[in-house]
Amino acid sequence: MDQRTEIASLGEFGLIDHLTKNIDIKNSSSLVGVGDDGAVIDHFGRQTVLSTDLLIEGIHFDLSYTPLKHLGYKSVVVNVSDIYAMNATPTQILLSIGFSNRFSLEALDEFYAGVYAACEAYNVDLVGGDTSSSQKGFIISITAVGEVSPDKYVKRNGAKVNDLICVSGELGGAFLGLTLLEREKKIFSETGAQPDLEGQKVIVGRLLKPEARKDIIEYFSEVEILPSSMIDVSDGLSSDILHICKQSEKGCVLYEDKLPFNEEAKAFAYKLQLDPTACALSGGEDYELLFTVPQQDYEKIKLNPSISIIGYITEHSEGNHIITRGGNKHELVAQGWNHVK
Repeated sequence: MDQRTEIASLGEFGLIDHLTKNIDIKNSSSLVGVGDDGAVIDHFGRQTVLSTDLLIEGIHFDLSYTPLKHLGYKSVVVNVSDIYAMNATPTQILLSIGFSNRFSLEALDEFYAGVYAACEAYNVDLVGGDTSSSQKGFIISITAVGEVSPDKYVKRNGAKVNDLICVSGELGGAFLGLTLLEREKKIFSETGAQPDLEGQKVIVGRLLKPEARKDIIEYFSEVEILPSSMIDVSDGLSSDILHICKQSEKGCVLYEDKLPFNEEAKAFAYKLQLDPTACALSGGEDYELLFTVPQQDYEKIKLNPSISIIGYITEHSEGNHIITRGGNKHELVAQGWNHVK
């Protein structure tokens, strides 16, 4: 039988000591970390970027198919992705959790193993947070801190007419992974049949263990690209490009045949009788970077195989459209993930 240690046996401060005993500070900007009333960070003349996310069991994740270690990893990744979306470098996180008595100390150790793995992968320091009991379920709040040169941060509102619209990686995979896991959960609850993930490691991995696009930000620095606007794809491509267009007061044209798909994921979408384009436009949680650049950066962009040019920015009066493979023009509408609904 697996060991189960009741968290109440440690008390709050004993729990904090237990969960944070192996922290290894990596960044010189982290002057004071866990163990005091507050963390102290000095970015030595660079500007500070802050972002926070709240993840709630039953709304943002389902523990019936999400391993706690994966959840810890993903919780960090979704926050550092927001820092990268500002063209900044993540350096620290603050992590607070609320948990019911159904969680043991060993369960929290699993979660924190994922947190520390992500901190290692993205070179960020866990410098503080809080723990609390919860009436039911698991609640996670993470604040990410990053640094950027004063003239290098990128907002959503800088897109210019004729800018190229670009996106990293591939789209729609996380939505397909979610669709598959939800299908298997339903079958299991109704029949008791063991899940059949049909060898779909790519799409399941895209949902349960996403990665933030650190490599794209490093490429921008290497080839001296400064996007005019940028956002990470968390709510679906259509919703996120419309955020850029709204804040930039511009329109856009996307091309369906330019949207990047994983071929395995596309084949699986067809098997489920789903349109891969709809999965890309409306599915969330890809955590790719969606950005605009001036046309003079085209030569630099096309050298990176991880970046696709999918459209261009227009005048606001021209609206927001997608041109299908058949050459038809349709209005682009936001149908992405809305957690409030």
